[in-house]
Amino acid sequence: MVKEKKANQHGKHETENLSCHPEKRRIDVLFWGSLVGVTILFFMAFFEISGQPWLTTLSASVFHMVHSIWWGVLIGAIFIGLLSKVPREFILSILGEGGSFNGLIRSAGAGVLLDLCSHGILMVAVKLYERGASAGQVIAFLIASPWNSFSLTLVLIGFFWTISFILLSLVIAIITGWVFELLVKRGTLPPNQNKVVLPDGFHFWQNAKQGISASKFDLTFCKEVILDGIVESKMVVRWLLFGVLLASIIRVVLDPAQFENYFGPTVAGLAITIIVATIIEVCSEGSTPLATDILNRANAPGNGFAFLMAGVATDYTEIVILKDTTKSWKIALFLPLVTVPQVIIVAMLLNMSF
Repeated sequence: MVKEKKANQHGKHETENLSCHPEKRRIDVLFWGSLVGVTILFFMAFFEISGQPWLTTLSASVFHMVHSIWWGVLIGAIFIGLLSKVPREFILSILGEGGSFNGLIRSAGAGVLLDLCSHGILMVAVKLYERGASAGQVIAFLIASPWNSFSLTLVLIGFFWTISFILLSLVIAIITGWVFELLVKRGTLPPNQNKVVLPDGFHFWQNAKQGISASKFDLTFCKEVILDGIVESKMVVRWLLFGVLLASIIRVVLDPAQFENYFGPTVAGLAITIIVATIIEVCSEGSTPLATDILNRANAPGNGFAFLMAGVATDYTEIVILKDTTKSWKIALFLPLVTVPQVIIVAMLLNMSF
């Protein structure tokens, strides 16, 4: 096969395939296999399956998970499509400079304010990394968003605990992001190769007005946003679909209701809470009611907080997607390594003070 290096518009060389026999695209077995499996089980939930209780539970679990996350994934894909239209300089200007405390504060605040489920937040975080956000900023953005709806959390848990949980999650997000920034500076973790530097004399509002006035928000723009969102979110969706299947299978084997009596405000109860949150992947929309039950029925606010936070920090789907995005297992595995000890300490203090 003959290949030739060709200079692109940025002066970099790209490899162009000149062969008359182009390489065949490999079938994404994980994506299509998970999509087919989720689709079949989703529609099976509409029919009564007699004599197979495990299959009924499996299909019902897939149905409820898809019903809970589809809107977040859809909005996340739209955000990704819109972000692909925004120059990297604007992203950097909004989030602040990577490696700075100001940048971490802004990123964590954006994570709290963006009202998306954990899967939608993950999709946006991936795009932010591709647009130049630092590893610390992306991690702070993710950790600050353990739940998807402030109003839902407020109604279920109550004003005092909701505000307390959000403030504590912000503290953990900023500390974790700062640790990641230090590890990147020391060379323990790789830096973001997509990092950009603001040009001299860059003014956000002035340049934003010029960019908006020069853009045409017509049908073509909308189509491009949707198509870009679909194409660029495929990597995340493939793991989400696989996660739905895996979590549903685990739910057939492990019933979360069996653990309600073991979620008490003890060291053992906290350990079981974190283990269950790790094993059973729950979308943020589903994690809030479960955390409420742990807080109210088991009288363990620390365990409720740990369930919300550990579910994000130890989410295997999130870890794998971080690895694919950053091309580094270290960054992915340092997420639970740095976050979980902080969650345990805060949870123990909450249980002791209740």
